Amino acid sequence: MPYALAIFDLDGTLADSFPWFLRTINDIADRFGFRRVADEDVESLRHASTREILSRLEVPLWKLPAIARHARRLKAEAASEIALFAGVETMLQALTDNGVQLALVTSDSEANAREKLGDAAALFAHFDCAASLFGKPAKFRRVIRRAGVAPGQVIAIGDEVRDIEAARAVGIACGAVCWGYAAPAALRAHAPDHVFERMDEIADSISR
Repeated sequence: MPYALAIFDLDGTLADSFPWFLRTINDIADRFGFRRVADEDVESLRHASTREILSRLEVPLWKLPAIARHARRLKAEAASEIALFAGVETMLQALTDNGVQLALVTSDSEANAREKLGDAAALFAHFDCAASLFGKPAKFRRVIRRAGVAPGQVIAIGDEVRDIEAARAVGIACGAVCWGYAAPAALRAHAPDHVFERMDEIADSISR
């Protein structure tokens, strides 16, 4: 069905940051004192929820804000290493041309997000970035309110189970991409409204 507003996640959805994450996570683990990620752990973690990942890696919740700040700094330094997935700019332009407003919701900083998006940043009408005490549902609500769109006309598109859960929490549709952090099977198990196996499927599926 057509939507008036598409809310995108950044990492793993538009930006191919998973290789950077795998190169960096154990340095962060050593710095903040949680379990390192072994190569053989990666696939099982891609099937786990955020809560399960934090539990398995024994990440102290009180350290999460500091971990997030440190990760954002590292990501800013590595911005040139993190490219957009092939076809992102074309897909975003097609949505804009079809009258769909675009919003970006990410825990990354807006500066990092704009640098990763490059020229495509100009296509986004709304940004809600940085960590939030109340998580993605609160960010979704703010963006929807600013866009002046009814929830039934909104879709959130991401690559993790928490993106699906956040969309459902605010009563909007959800789309899951198969090329990001979470395993496709883990996403399908939560029955999102749309599953995208290729970038070019997004505009075809949700445009007017």
